[in-house]
Amino acid sequence: MGITKKVTVLAVGLGLVTLSACGSSGGDDSGGGAKIVTLVSHSSWAVSKDVLAAFEKQSGYKVRVLEDGDAGEAVNKAILTKDNPQGDVFFGVDNTLLSRALDNGLFQPYEAKGSDRIRPEFRVDQDKHRVTPVDTGDICVNYDKAYFSKHKLAPPTSFDDLIKPAYKDLLVTENASTSSPGLGFLLGTAAKYGDEGWQDYWKKLKANGVKVVSGWDQAYNEEFSGSAGGKKAKGDRPLVVSYASSPPAEVIYADPRPTTAPTGVADGTCFRQFEYAGLLSNAKNAEGGKALIDFLVSKTFQDDMPLNMFVYPVVEGAQVPKEFMEFGPAAENPQTMDPAKIADHRDDWVKSWTSLVLR
Repeated sequence: MGITKKVTVLAVGLGLVTLSACGSSGGDDSGGGAKIVTLVSHSSWAVSKDVLAAFEKQSGYKVRVLEDGDAGEAVNKAILTKDNPQGDVFFGVDNTLLSRALDNGLFQPYEAKGSDRIRPEFRVDQDKHRVTPVDTGDICVNYDKAYFSKHKLAPPTSFDDLIKPAYKDLLVTENASTSSPGLGFLLGTAAKYGDEGWQDYWKKLKANGVKVVSGWDQAYNEEFSGSAGGKKAKGDRPLVVSYASSPPAEVIYADPRPTTAPTGVADGTCFRQFEYAGLLSNAKNAEGGKALIDFLVSKTFQDDMPLNMFVYPVVEGAQVPKEFMEFGPAAENPQTMDPAKIADHRDDWVKSWTSLVLR
């Protein structure tokens, strides 16, 4: 998703980066009489300082950011505090968790200025406008090129490959009950193999030695052998559930910068993810919240977003960095799932997955 603003840990994909809060943690103003608008998010929010400063100057609002961990954690906390919310806007609820947020009345209606420029395939909740699409990306298995070259083994390209004996004990994934990419990977298998077949697939994946850890940072920066950004020694797993945008991040933040990405993507393992922002019910600064949501779909923010959060923009005309096209293009045929089906089955699937894989 980007580079952390606090420490030099490489983090890529949706829902993964730490950012120190912007602006004051105080009440009505933050110097110069500017009013505070508070953005509540998982720990992946990132924006260029000059872009944020321009918004603050133009709008008269000072932005404060509150982080609440992984996407699932953040959504659950926001629901629990919805009567007295921590902030005004929530960013980072994705399509795997959207129904939980909407069913619990987390957001109030607001149609963002400029939302007509959002590409039609990303729009949801069009009758009530409780959420606004902000970005998209693909959850995919990444592989360590050096490992597969050294072992003269072709990297996997599909879900089917991952259960083959050649890839035994090579994959690490995140817990589907606590991690957004972990849940996305589970949904990808459900979309691929159907309501019944996905359980048989996971039995085979478990028998083939898949390792499950709590979240992305542990999986990518500690267990994955191909990560350049971990604080600890590299792990011994050359396959990890991450994002299609992880390889370009490995290139962009390497010093010196390599000519090719050290990691690759198994294109046939991808699940498409979308992230949304919404005006929180009972927001104390609803007007500031509306201005902030307008900013999130502005061309200025959408152009700035890819190289900060390593996700794709959703508005027409926004620029996609050449590094994305070269090192981490979006999957050609990702698995997808209707939000209504996710709503109907997500909790039961996660419960079944937990019993099958963790016990």
